Amino acid sequence: MFSAVIFDMDGVIVDSEPRHERAFLDVFEQMGYGQTHGVHFEQYIGRSDRAVWVDFIARHQPKQSIEELTAWKQNHVIEILRREQPIFEGLPELVAQLAASHRLAVASGSVHLVIDEVLAMKSLRRHFPIVVSVQDVAHGKPAPDIFLRAAVLLGVEPAACCVIEDSAAGVTAARAAGMTAIAITNTLPAEKLAHAHHVVRTYGEIGRLLT
Repeated sequence: MFSAVIFDMDGVIVDSEPRHERAFLDVFEQMGYGQTHGVHFEQYIGRSDRAVWVDFIARHQPKQSIEELTAWKQNHVIEILRREQPIFEGLPELVAQLAASHRLAVASGSVHLVIDEVLAMKSLRRHFPIVVSVQDVAHGKPAPDIFLRAAVLLGVEPAACCVIEDSAAGVTAARAAGMTAIAITNTLPAEKLAHAHHVVRTYGEIGRLLT
């Protein structure tokens, strides 16, 4: 039914959403904003780090530049991911299963440095010939740019692509790209993902839908 499957990364391949939040909170604490940062992380699920920092800077006017803050947080989350290796159970098996019959890509709101760290785990990188980061497009999710770029690089029409997502913004982006969206409830409850074509709880369910 589909020629290609495009995986989101955070919350789909790696259990990173709580670790991204922890990294931000550690940086806020070190900056002196541990109790006053004012960031509601659920509003940024599926969006880029830059979106968090743009709003934080507008609110607090810190002395650091957005580039410095972004690098600070990215380096810290990489330390956490390297230490904990939190690939979701069942994900490597699903990827290997789908790679036998589909072209695969990663399309992530993270930067390439973080994506590379994650795909080095469990020998995942060999299954993904195409990797697209928010750094490669003009607009992050919920805009469709990242998924449309992945389809171009895969050489597949958007309608022949299925996207696996965990966030409402990601589902919106996939649908805007003209793709079929499967949402897994790793991060959000099913009712917040109801605009996906399919909502599942397990990787086994995804495998049964796509093979």
